[in-house]
Amino acid sequence: MPNIRRRRGQTAEPRDWALTWTLLFTAVLFLRPQDILPPLEALHLAELTAIAGLVSLFLGRLRRGLAPSRLTPDLVGVIALGAVILITAPFSVWMGGSLHVFTELYAKVILAYLLMVNVIWSPRRLERLTWVLVLVVGYVGFRAIIDYVRGANLVGHGTRVQGSVGGIMGNPNDLALNMVAFLPLAAFVVLRREVPTVRRCLAALCAFFMVGAIVASGSRGGFLGFVCMTLVMAAVSIRRHPGIVMGGALAVFLALPLLPASYWHRIDSIADESKDDFGSAQTRRTLLAESLRAFEENPVTGVGAGEFKDWDPEGRDQAWHEAHNVLLQVAAELGIAGLAVFVFLIGRAFSAVLQTRWRLRYATSLSPEDRSVLEGHSAAMLASLTGWFVCALFASVAYNWTFYYLLALAAAPREMLGDRTSRATVRARAKQNPLVAEASRA
Repeated sequence: MPNIRRRRGQTAEPRDWALTWTLLFTAVLFLRPQDILPPLEALHLAELTAIAGLVSLFLGRLRRGLAPSRLTPDLVGVIALGAVILITAPFSVWMGGSLHVFTELYAKVILAYLLMVNVIWSPRRLERLTWVLVLVVGYVGFRAIIDYVRGANLVGHGTRVQGSVGGIMGNPNDLALNMVAFLPLAAFVVLRREVPTVRRCLAALCAFFMVGAIVASGSRGGFLGFVCMTLVMAAVSIRRHPGIVMGGALAVFLALPLLPASYWHRIDSIADESKDDFGSAQTRRTLLAESLRAFEENPVTGVGAGEFKDWDPEGRDQAWHEAHNVLLQVAAELGIAGLAVFVFLIGRAFSAVLQTRWRLRYATSLSPEDRSVLEGHSAAMLASLTGWFVCALFASVAYNWTFYYLLALAAAPREMLGDRTSRATVRARAKQNPLVAEASRA
C-alpha cells in the first residue's frame, strides 16, 4: 500500500495511475462511447484503459517490493470460474462460441476484478469508484428516459425502452437490472450529510433517472428487484434516517398514479397471465424446464458457456433463447463445478457485507469520516446485492460485469477493516515483544 503524504495540513493520498485508469475503464465500459462515435471502436478503449491500469499496478507494486497482486478468496473464485469456462469449452455445443465468451467478455472481467482488488484499499478510493458508477449509470438512465419520451429505441410494440448503449444494458431487462443494482449507491450518497450539497443533489438526480429507466424498461424482474431492494434499503436506513425513509415512502405512494397505464398492465401480468400480451411468462417457464433438462443431461461439463441458446436436442421448444435465470444458466452451461463456484461468489458477496457491518461495531481506530463512508456503503451494498439477485433470477447475466463490480465493492471494505485489524494486532504484540517489532520492521 503506498505511503500517505500530507498536503496542506490534511492527509492526502499520492497519485496512483492504476486507480485513475480503473476509473477511466469503468466509465468507458458503461458508457460505451464507441456506440455514439463508431470510429472509436477501432481504438478498443476498454482494453487500452484496462491494460494501462494493469501495467501501472504491476510496476507500482513491484517498485514497492510487493507481489504483482493481492490474492483473495474472491479473486481466486473469479479466476476459477474462468478456468471452468475454458475446461468445459471442448465439450460444449460450439467450442468457438464458449471460447468467445471467455476472450471477449469474461477474461476482461478477471482483469478488471484484479485491478479493483488492488486499487480499492481506502474509503476515499471506494468513494471515488462509487461516484463514477453513480454518474455513468445515472447518465444511461437519463438517456433511457429521453428515448422513452421521444419514442425512440423502443421494443414490445413501443411500450418498453432498451438501453441507449449496447453491451450489458442492451435490452430492457438488463437495463433495469443495472439500474436496480446501482440505485442504492446513489441513494446513500444523498443520505450522507458529510457529502457536499452539490454532489448530493447530483446523486439525487441520478437516482431519479435510474428509477425512471426502470419504469421505462417495463421489466417485471426489474420491478420485483426494485421492490426487494427498496425494502432492504429502508430496513437498514430507518434507524438513522427515519424522516427521509418515511418521506421517500410517501413520495413513492404519491407517484404511483403518475406511472403509465401500460406499465401497470405489464406488472399485473406477474399475477394474471391473461394480461401477458406476448406469452412471455409461459415461455420463461418452458426455458426454466429446458435449462434444468440441459443440466440433468450434462451435469459435469454443461453445454458450454453462452451455448444454452444453441443447445437444440430433439423436443426442445424454445431454442435460440437464454435460460433467463442466472443459477440455471450457470448450471446448464458450466455444470456442477461452475454452479458451485458461482454460488460461492454470491455467498462471498453477501457475507462480505455482513462481516463489514459486524467489524464496524468493534473498529475503534476509524475516523468519523471513514466510519460514515463504510457504514453507508455497506448498507447500500446489502440493498444492491439483494436487488441484483432478485433481478438475476429472471436474467442470464452470469458473465456480465455488473455482479463482479458489486462483488468487488462488497469485498473491499471487509479487506480494509481486516488489514487495519492485522496492523493493530502487530503493533500491540510489538509493544509486548521486541522481537515481534524487529520482525515487523524487517
